[in-house]
Amino acid sequence: MHAWLCSNPIGVDALEWKEQATPEPGPGEVLLELKAASLNFPDLLIVQNKYQMKPPLPFVPGSEYAGVVRALGEGVTHLQMGQAVACLTGTGGFATHALAPADRCMPLPSGFPFEDAAAFIMTYATSHHALIDRGQLKAGETVLVLGAAGGVGTAAIQIAKAQGARVIAAASSEDKLALCKKIGADVGINYAAQDLREAIKAATAGKGPDVIYDPVGGDLAEPAFRSIAWRGRYLVVGFAASPTIPTLPMNLPLLKGASLVGVFWGDFARREPKSNAAMMQTLAQWYAQGKVKPVIDRVLAMRELKQAYALMGSRQVKGKLVLVN
Repeated sequence: MHAWLCSNPIGVDALEWKEQATPEPGPGEVLLELKAASLNFPDLLIVQNKYQMKPPLPFVPGSEYAGVVRALGEGVTHLQMGQAVACLTGTGGFATHALAPADRCMPLPSGFPFEDAAAFIMTYATSHHALIDRGQLKAGETVLVLGAAGGVGTAAIQIAKAQGARVIAAASSEDKLALCKKIGADVGINYAAQDLREAIKAATAGKGPDVIYDPVGGDLAEPAFRSIAWRGRYLVVGFAASPTIPTLPMNLPLLKGASLVGVFWGDFARREPKSNAAMMQTLAQWYAQGKVKPVIDRVLAMRELKQAYALMGSRQVKGKLVLVN
């Protein structure tokens, strides 16, 4: 097998494509022949030693991937040889083969392409957990999605529309906003060219959005929060504008009767596995019904990983980048 190894987490340039012995699965594990993997923002942070998870060195980055089961470890009974699965394990995906905990593998229904499967779990689980569980989004409410053309942003648009909400997409270019409207957004705000607060006010007739979905942080957070509706819910999803993590005046939630809500899907999945499994089943059904579908910016060969990282780092990606073997 071959894999991209991170022996020194000082950045993308230090990654090396190396041949390794194909491992054997241990108890509770499966060996996968990988068909596709997607690039997520944490995959960039982890090779820069900026992510909250610090795997032992060396490690293979790539949190999310899909492939075919080629060997079963002891005690694995719910998966079969030759079965197609998608996994999200934090590391291991940027390779030709990977060991994965069997309980972290999602069996794929017939007709679920590997490219879509590799771009599905993290963004859709994060966005569903954020909007439906943490944000308690209801039909008829208005959602503002910041960073709306990215992976979690495009997933959030689709999930909000499936829930019957009105969606305001905010992104940094007209090209990105065109994509957001194509997948269901009702209104677009170009925060690189418009005053964010004035644009939100115009889009909501002065009321403000009921739910704000923020995977960006940075300088957008405070003007967005100041625009929220009475009893609004501000979802703290991530900090793509890192290293600038915003600080908010604590009188703002008081004045708006609003909630500042943390979203940490990974820990939700660990702490509440039954609820997470039910959510994933719902999302798989929505995919089959055509309500959600990953937006894939482009598909590259696995050996082109550094190019993929460069595209993500320069904010040129709309939706998700997928690498294939």
